[in-house]
Amino acid sequence: MAKCSVCGKGVYFGNNVSHSHRRSNKMYRANVKSVRVKTEGGSRRMYVCTSCLKSGCVERA
Repeated sequence: MAKCSVCGKGVYFGNNVSHSHRRSNKMYRANVKSVRVKTEGGSRRMYVCTSCLKSGCVERA
């Protein structure tokens, strides 16, 4: 799974709990996009989560 290159946000796990309180495994995925980012050597493609994009931590190319 993809992981944010800025903050390291990725997949984490928890439980699905039904109405009768039976538990099963659940995987929560971060909203990670592949974007072009300006770097010192030009531009390159990186995985960045949408919260980092919205906060302006990354300058898009």
